[in-house]
Amino acid sequence: MKDKIFKKILNKNTDFDNNELKYITSLAQQGIIKQENNCYSLSKKYKIGYIKIQSNIAIVEELNSKTNIFVDLQNLHGAMQNDLVIVKVIFHPRGRLKAKVEQIVQRALVDILCYKNENKIFTMQYHSLIDIKENTLQNGDIFILSNSTIKKVLGNISNPSIDKMISLYLYNNLYRLDEYKLEKNINITNKTCVDLTHLPFCTIDPITAKDHDDAIYYDPQQKILYVAIADVSKYIQEGSTLDQEARKRGFSIYLPNEVLPMIPFELSADLCSLKPDVNRYAFVCKIYINDKKTTVTKSEFFEAIIKSHNKYSYEEIDLQIQNNTLEHSLEKLYNLTKKFRQKRLLNGYEFDSKEYRLIEDKDENLISVKEEQSTASHQLVEECMLLANVQAASKINNLGIFRVHQEIDIQKLEELLTNLKLLGIKAKLKNNIHSTIESIQQKALNVGLQEEVDQLIIQSQQQAKYAPLKSLHFGLGFESYSHFTSPIRRYSDLVLHRILKTNKIPQDIEQLCENLSNQEREITKLTWDLNERKYARWAINNLDTILDAIIIELDEFAKAMCIGTITGMKCNIINYNGEKLFSKVKIQLLKADLFTKNIECKII
Repeated sequence: MKDKIFKKILNKNTDFDNNELKYITSLAQQGIIKQENNCYSLSKKYKIGYIKIQSNIAIVEELNSKTNIFVDLQNLHGAMQNDLVIVKVIFHPRGRLKAKVEQIVQRALVDILCYKNENKIFTMQYHSLIDIKENTLQNGDIFILSNSTIKKVLGNISNPSIDKMISLYLYNNLYRLDEYKLEKNINITNKTCVDLTHLPFCTIDPITAKDHDDAIYYDPQQKILYVAIADVSKYIQEGSTLDQEARKRGFSIYLPNEVLPMIPFELSADLCSLKPDVNRYAFVCKIYINDKKTTVTKSEFFEAIIKSHNKYSYEEIDLQIQNNTLEHSLEKLYNLTKKFRQKRLLNGYEFDSKEYRLIEDKDENLISVKEEQSTASHQLVEECMLLANVQAASKINNLGIFRVHQEIDIQKLEELLTNLKLLGIKAKLKNNIHSTIESIQQKALNVGLQEEVDQLIIQSQQQAKYAPLKSLHFGLGFESYSHFTSPIRRYSDLVLHRILKTNKIPQDIEQLCENLSNQEREITKLTWDLNERKYARWAINNLDTILDAIIIELDEFAKAMCIGTITGMKCNIINYNGEKLFSKVKIQLLKADLFTKNIECKII
């Protein structure tokens, strides 16, 4: 291996065999290696190391050195992740080395997703040019390159279904398209369960939901809230093959037209799902309420058998709330959760944010975008789930699996206040962070920028994550919090169920929390990547279309986000002329690229 040759050179070793000397001689003829008194060394203007590619730049980690050299992506010259390369120093501003790849010494034994465009080969992730000769592929073909050899052609960019495969590959989830089903019957853990089939539980979910992992019932006489969660841990034994696969996946992935499940559909949409009119195993959180003080007096967790009596959609519950036709128990629960929500927001936060769900046709072409907002029905269910999650966190000691969200950094908060001044919003630091954010939100509301400013506040916060040690959840305003209510689609919840049942903490809990946090971030990036590909495909089929938009970025490039027709699509503005952040404009689509996802527009 050639890396050994360079290690010998860097260590002043003179013991080379004939093949090594032949290679060293060729490098010497190119001026890369020099010889002095039978000792070889790298010329001063060259460096040797491994390529590490990041979002918009690459670095070379030098052999036998802690020095990192920066390489712009356009200077990779076909080098890919973990390749061993020789670079030539071309720039040295303020002591920071910069270089260009001069020669690829040794290819990493990794698969790279590539594409052919204009008869050239590029990497899909960083769009760097690869110097290989290839005559069998068509322009637009997407393929896996392994050690300079075409391993597999996934399809062509002209087919909308390729978008999903690209996103899954780039974020290491392409395996999820393989068949995933139960191989044999599952042995259910035998344990006495409390029979709650007489209680009129109901589920409230999106109208398209296939898996129902939570059901609720409120007893207004006893002031008891029952939150029943699908008992996935009864079907999936810790350490089993199925458990290992669920852990590997970490989460279900929700794509525009389908769900890629964490556990097989036989479980998620059938055996574990709390479907109406059938008995199902559940892990129940029984919460005793003091409705006058809006507090929880105590809670219990136990295994049970329940039967959901009604399956509601959010839309149905919203209509019943609007028409005052909620059945008695749900009406009492709705009024109670409003009080809990009001009390929670004294310490927590409510942000005006929207989620966009892409609607596709049968060929996976984007046809519309649906804005999804938190309505009264969502808030009813959310408060029930929050109560159960908080009670679950309270039942375990300081070590377990927690959902933590650290307080906003004071420096980030000051940067936020500076940025708000550019919008004409003059806000100041108050006695505490909560008062400061509430003040900002009120000022934003007064000028009609509540949603936009809420997004700036969210961007200034730290990301929530999983952690083994109990800590606060800043955004929700809880001293401790965990995820208990979605074991069908989150592995963290399945782990918590096991801890609550056995009082045993997994030995690798710290590593598990870190892995789940990383998986969650990667899956979020995956879904963003796919959405951007769908938007680019829509744009390329609708060039010259005039759309309403709002200015959302002014950093390196001015960007606009479309509102109305195709909400959420982001475009680079080529004729930005000083328009203010969050200004509403009309744009015309000019250009789109299915490989890079870049969309260009002009303000008209």
